[in-house]
Amino acid sequence: MYQQNKRLLTVLSFPQIARFQKIKIIFFKKNQKKLDIRFFSYYICYENYRIMENNKKQRPTESELEILQVLWEKGSATVREVHEILEPIKDVGYTTTLKTMQIMAEKGMLKRDTSQRTHIYTPLLKREDIQDQFLNKLIDGLFSGSASRMVIGALSRKNLSGKELKEIRDYLNNIENQVS
Repeated sequence: MYQQNKRLLTVLSFPQIARFQKIKIIFFKKNQKKLDIRFFSYYICYENYRIMENNKKQRPTESELEILQVLWEKGSATVREVHEILEPIKDVGYTTTLKTMQIMAEKGMLKRDTSQRTHIYTPLLKREDIQDQFLNKLIDGLFSGSASRMVIGALSRKNLSGKELKEIRDYLNNIENQVS
């Protein structure tokens, strides 16, 4: 039995091995195979490292970003809940939303809780990190690295309410106080 499981480990790819980590670790501990525990731990560590690395450089597609927006607002949700929010905005089928969220979970963008009948998804990417990535790309690409040109351009094209202007003034005053 051990030989069959050892062959199974060598055939499986890294993401497939990570799905079996609890079962295999129990099996290895029962048999006291220290070398095999290290071998398997390497695959678990590699999978965790791969997910962390992907999270650092993930640039969600437009559809993935729409799903992330819903999940950031709700915290966590089922596919049905996400689909009901997206359906009036975007003509998309339930199965498309489901498949997109499954792919996002494989990429390490979402965490899927399978403990209940309906799977619950939670975002693993932080809104601020994604905003920073998109803003940096926008500033570098369209505004030649000038944040002030981007802010001036954005403010000149939109009619701002008094509340929004006050928020911007307060933010600028806080930055000036920190610099002084």
